[in-house]
Amino acid sequence: MKKQAKKVVLALMASALMLATACGSNAGTNSGTGTNTGTNSGGGDKPITLRMSWWGSETRHEYTKKVIDLYKTKNPNVTIEVEYANYDDYWKKIAPQAAANELPDIMQIDTGYYAQYAGKDQLADLTPYFGKEIDVTNISENALNGGKLGDGVYGMNLGVNSLGFHYDPATLAKAGVDSIPENWSWDDYLSMAAKAKENGIYIDGGMRAEVFFGYYLRTVGKKLYNEAGNGLGYEDDQLFVDFFGKLADLVKSGAAPTPDTLAQIKGVEDDMTVKGTQVGVWQWSNQFVALQQAVNRPMKIASMLNPGAKEGLYLKPSMFFSISKNSKAKEEAAKFINFFVNDADANKLILGERGVPVSSVIKEELKPLLSPEQVQVFDYVAWSEENSSPMDPVDPIGAIEVFASLKSLTEQLNYGQISAEDAAKKFRSEAENVLKKNK
Repeated sequence: MKKQAKKVVLALMASALMLATACGSNAGTNSGTGTNTGTNSGGGDKPITLRMSWWGSETRHEYTKKVIDLYKTKNPNVTIEVEYANYDDYWKKIAPQAAANELPDIMQIDTGYYAQYAGKDQLADLTPYFGKEIDVTNISENALNGGKLGDGVYGMNLGVNSLGFHYDPATLAKAGVDSIPENWSWDDYLSMAAKAKENGIYIDGGMRAEVFFGYYLRTVGKKLYNEAGNGLGYEDDQLFVDFFGKLADLVKSGAAPTPDTLAQIKGVEDDMTVKGTQVGVWQWSNQFVALQQAVNRPMKIASMLNPGAKEGLYLKPSMFFSISKNSKAKEEAAKFINFFVNDADANKLILGERGVPVSSVIKEELKPLLSPEQVQVFDYVAWSEENSSPMDPVDPIGAIEVFASLKSLTEQLNYGQISAEDAAKKFRSEAENVLKKNK
């Protein structure tokens, strides 16, 4: 039975990590057609149809459809047509809908794309619904402001995440390291990586450039973008060289895997943390439980690296639910968002998978139901609340192109095809060319 259960978990994780395309399906009474926005607003018993879209893993698809079914039992006049996919396919599908002014009534959106859609007047300001259709009594101002852009709030924060190092203590021991110090530093990290290499273990699979470079800049009082969002937020390219140079040296020395090695990972069964050949993964807190289930051994969360960890760390909205500016049923869409965020039964299905709930009441409701691994996540986010700094403004328009440039250049760096100094200069040139369009 244990073997079978593990296969099921691995299959679910493989679906998530391989980003297999998911097709829309029925939740409520109709399958999505992808051609219309909500109809017949006004509430009461009038039939109302909403379209709703999101990205995610099979696990997320399944529980989200159950939440919609639950909403349907309490609001039988409402039909919600669903459209979902993996992350990459999701945005390919959303882009033409946006061009045709046919965005879903409710759409999931992340910080990278947020300004692109909200800034181009495609999303509705949710502020008029706060305190009415959307109860914000138990939600902090900081959590609400995670979706603030200019004078409006165009996305409801669905949960908060915090960065950390998710690691397997058993593999750490195989790497010859007893434990990770509470306030560990870059020197500790590099020393551990060297020790792990001596024992044939990778320390990690690298750090996602667009996420962790931003963290590093914050630790030294800088930001990835300037306040206006029309240029980079740091002037000295040595910061780029210092950060990415360290990571490239780990690859070069064999302490971290090469891009070729990483390219061979096709699913969770190939993941090196799962196989016990890598100590851990740098990632967001809501990704911890799925990794632990795949590893199937006790895991821990270590904080971010010092110096400057408190300044660098921040609580990030995991994602938002937004309402299309063209929706004909904005009030009903807002009511569903309120249900998703504030209903206890709905959140017993969600269980914090989209990040630790923003409602203080829901957080308390869920605590008795959480697995030990979920408790670790909630505890880590609670610790982060006391050991972090306010989040930067949402990413500016063009952020996706900036991230693509950063990813491409750091891959070239890890292949040894470009020096850190040249990559820094090229990134500045490419990023500034994109961001200057916001002037």
